Amino acid sequence: MDQKTFKDRTKKPAVAIIKQVDKLPRSLAGDVISRQVIRSGTSIGANYRAACRAKSTADMINKMKIVKEESDETQY
Repeated sequence: MDQKTFKDRTKKPAVAIIKQVDKLPRSLAGDVISRQVIRSGTSIGANYRAACRAKSTADMINKMKIVKEESDETQY
């Protein structure tokens, strides 16, 4: 797959997460969880885009590890 395909594939879940979080009931716990899921879910795409602009192979690998961490956190 090319970069555009991956960029699209990381943007779609971020948009879906935002829409889904808006449907959650308002409560203290819900608000805390909602904010965290939005942060981690939207950072997947942002960090992937940063990896595309990496200055070196080592920098790209490090940024891709962040992408993986954020997606694991969002899934949890």
